Amino acid sequence: MLIRTLALCLLLATEVAGANVSVIDFAGREVKLANPAQRIVALAPHIVENLFSAGAGDKIVGVVSYSDFPPAARAIAQVGSYNAFSLETIVALRPDLVVMWYSGNGIQTLSRLEALGIPVYVSELRQLADIPASIRRLGTLAGTRATAEVEALRIERQLLQLEATYGKGEPAAVFYQIWNRPLQTVNGSHLISQVIALCGGHNLFADATSLAPTISLESVLARNPDVIVASGMDRSRPEWLDSWKAYPGISAVRDGALYFIEPDHIQRPTARVLLGAQRLCNLLDSP
Repeated sequence: MLIRTLALCLLLATEVAGANVSVIDFAGREVKLANPAQRIVALAPHIVENLFSAGAGDKIVGVVSYSDFPPAARAIAQVGSYNAFSLETIVALRPDLVVMWYSGNGIQTLSRLEALGIPVYVSELRQLADIPASIRRLGTLAGTRATAEVEALRIERQLLQLEATYGKGEPAAVFYQIWNRPLQTVNGSHLISQVIALCGGHNLFADATSLAPTISLESVLARNPDVIVASGMDRSRPEWLDSWKAYPGISAVRDGALYFIEPDHIQRPTARVLLGAQRLCNLLDSP
């Protein structure tokens, strides 16, 4: 504890000194700033959330639509959506850093922003460990490393606790349903699949080739999930989850294992994934 406290004090002293900052982003690029960023534009809702977790919420000057957490994010100026934003609006905000989402915003976004002379940090979170790692890097860029480190350590500690508590035993076969029409799930490379494994489950479609494949009803019936988990689009349990009751031969239907998890708690790669993970672990652990 003493060593941790001293380390945090050292980080805080560095921030106060306003030294140059440099990090490697998730595209393997070195991002250098002469001084910690004071005006940040974030091009995905999960990036906004992670900036707040890193203690840099007050430095965000532009966000995209659906940047709704924490509530303070709703008051920040919007530059469009994650896949249709205005470069003119971004430039007008005079950012000293733009944080973009590689797979969501598209690689062309990077070249367009770099052509304007704006420093860009690329975010692409695929693993649970990427969440605290991203918060640390964002804290470095924003000059809030002490705050970011505390939050990153909290996330890492709770993930370890969940794995130790629930990660053993006979794995349940879990079908995670993103949507119903078309019927869509996630493969083993998706962060959601990692959450399933963390809780001692097995992603029924881990072997799929694409990250979020469209699948057939017949393939789900053939693989016979022990548990079906759906998230839908908002905080309400999707009505289509109950459509599985038309197939009483499925183990999940026979055992009443049709579950809902709020999408923002498991589909966004942020600290709130701990909420989704805890709920899923409790569900898989229930008799």
